[in-house]
Amino acid sequence: MGTDEGTFGQLLREARLRGQFTLEGLAQASGVSVRAIGDMERGRSLPRQATLNELMDVLELEGTDRRLLVQASTRRTQQVPQQLPPDLAAFRGRESELAGVLGHTDRASGQGGHVVISAIGGMAGVGKTALAVHWAHQVADRFPDGQMYVNLRGFEDARSPLDPGAALGGFLRALGVASNEIPPGTEERTAMFRKRTRDRRMIVLLDNARSAEQVRPLLPASPGCLTIITSRNQLAGLAATDGAALVGLDVWTEAEAVAALSARIGEQRCLAEPEAAAELVGLCGRLPLAVAVVAAQLSAAPMMSLSTAVRDLRRTEPRLDALAGEDRRADVRAVLSLSYHSLTHQAARFFRSLALHPGPAVSAEAAASLAGAELPAARRHLRELTSASLLSRDADGRYVLHDLLRAYGAELARQEGDDLLAARSRLLDYLRQNAHAANHFLSRSLALPIGAPEPGVVQVAFESREDALDWYGQEDPAFLAVQRSAADPALLRHRLNLTLEWAAYNEVEGRWSEEIAASGSALEAALEADDPVTINRAGHNLVRALIETGRLQDVDGPLGLVLQHLDRLPVERRARAERDVSWVYLYLERPAEGLRHALDALTVARSLGQHNEVGRALTDAAWRLVQLGDHQEAVARCEEAIPILREAGDRRYEAGAWGTIAYAHQDLGNLHDAVAGHRRALEVFEEMHDRYNMAEALDNLASAQAELGAKEEARTNWNRAAELFTQLRVARAADMRAKADALH
Repeated sequence: MGTDEGTFGQLLREARLRGQFTLEGLAQASGVSVRAIGDMERGRSLPRQATLNELMDVLELEGTDRRLLVQASTRRTQQVPQQLPPDLAAFRGRESELAGVLGHTDRASGQGGHVVISAIGGMAGVGKTALAVHWAHQVADRFPDGQMYVNLRGFEDARSPLDPGAALGGFLRALGVASNEIPPGTEERTAMFRKRTRDRRMIVLLDNARSAEQVRPLLPASPGCLTIITSRNQLAGLAATDGAALVGLDVWTEAEAVAALSARIGEQRCLAEPEAAAELVGLCGRLPLAVAVVAAQLSAAPMMSLSTAVRDLRRTEPRLDALAGEDRRADVRAVLSLSYHSLTHQAARFFRSLALHPGPAVSAEAAASLAGAELPAARRHLRELTSASLLSRDADGRYVLHDLLRAYGAELARQEGDDLLAARSRLLDYLRQNAHAANHFLSRSLALPIGAPEPGVVQVAFESREDALDWYGQEDPAFLAVQRSAADPALLRHRLNLTLEWAAYNEVEGRWSEEIAASGSALEAALEADDPVTINRAGHNLVRALIETGRLQDVDGPLGLVLQHLDRLPVERRARAERDVSWVYLYLERPAEGLRHALDALTVARSLGQHNEVGRALTDAAWRLVQLGDHQEAVARCEEAIPILREAGDRRYEAGAWGTIAYAHQDLGNLHDAVAGHRRALEVFEEMHDRYNMAEALDNLASAQAELGAKEEARTNWNRAAELFTQLRVARAADMRAKADALH
């Protein structure tokens, strides 16, 4: 029931009871039907003036009582506000988002509907208001009692956010309440607003909200109302306490962005240069506001080709200068600045540091390291930035910074005099330190020691191989981006060290092409720095990757560099380096040279008392002896090595020693002993989850089984080896399958 009818009905009933009339008695005395009087008292209708006079005369009302009843009976035409801004003529795309929000509309407008609140959030310029207004226009016919709109000024230049009480005053006036009847307090205005709308089916669009607290007093309580809210801040509190449905808005897809550009500048211009149109919206980061700014510039220059616009935009530095306009509402930098200036001082500094991250997404740990912040504080800042729609999150929980926001943040960092070099240095050290820690679970050989992390660098705790692989998977895009972007000469050492640590992950995952590119670049940098240790490690990593991809013809160059600088290495690193060279000659099928380098490694290790290296050098030398046909000496070397390796806990080399013994027995015709030895080696590699050496051991075992006549077992093991090499993207997978097929 409406407020006026309810008040009149209440006053009429009170007057009837005071006069001690029943409904029937009043009807008989006044000549007005019982039904008509009942409808009036229940608020269903108001009397005509003549009928009212009859009733008041019979009830003998005078003075104030008569005046109040007359005032309450005055018919007021229910106003139907039409406050929506005009729909955007060039609105395009957002089909999936519209489908989702139209489902909310169905809930509000359907029979027996209930209060529906949808809060549309997203970064500045992403088109929140455009979507909200378009949605409201699409469904306005379902809400016959009107549409109300207010800009809450949550993020605007010079003006503070609109007070909820002021917004309610505008709403009440739009609903026909006289100014002198609007109460002064926000709570009273909220109560009146909800009474005035409780029987209405309306759309209430609350645009550009700052916070849930600003919005709550403006929410109608009618089951037939649809409330749409837009905000750069995530209004999670509305979802928790008011049942709001949160709608996150991202940038356009490429197709949506090109369609919007076409709608603004003409379809023919985009069809004539489709590649340029796609690149143009890409340079705008597919941000609706940025596309609109460029479209306006192109509309003002109808003869300009899109290719020319692309060239101009690509050359403009900083990029945001090309997306500026006289109207600050259409200036991308100005619009972004409103979100930035709403941040706390600490979060603003944190945002600037994030802009220095070169990858597509950043983990909380990497973000903390960039900023030099403690991880709990970093998480608080990340929540604030996400709530302010300056960050979003990807499917893996990492934080994503839009390209234009990244450009804006980098501008701010330079303007504020932030120490950019120190931040980038911490990021590289974060990746290196944690790669080094993860490699203890992944690497087939012990990593060389590194120094303490820089202050502010987060160290991740690893408890298993799975933890290490998960971390590498999370940070690998950042590593690849760093390889492309960390060109500052002051960061050369950091980049070199990081590349050398990352080689273990590339090996485990069989990413040999990536390792060729990374270690090749590292080798060039190491030569420029004239650092023999780094030349050795980068050169060996490159040679290893070339061998694993079957590019033996390309090995001589980097191998020659490794050999050229071998004598310059610190003596404590010589044994390991000599063994690495021995391994290369193994795959080049030059066992005599391989044996020489293995024995040189053994000599150095014994002279320095490096027991681990002694065991490994003995094992490597034994395998070269097998290749040269000296089987008895090979077995003797392995039997000497196994106790040393077992004491050192070097299971990988212990397994290798067992495999070498097995091979020697196989060449000597002791096939059962050979199968047993290969099985022993395979079991150890399986326990270590070392897929590469598992494949090697399966190849060796299958060879012995085939020679023994166990063809089915041999075929099975060669196929298993082929599968493992395939997973690791090692070229030898084809050889394994060929061996299995040959048994048919």
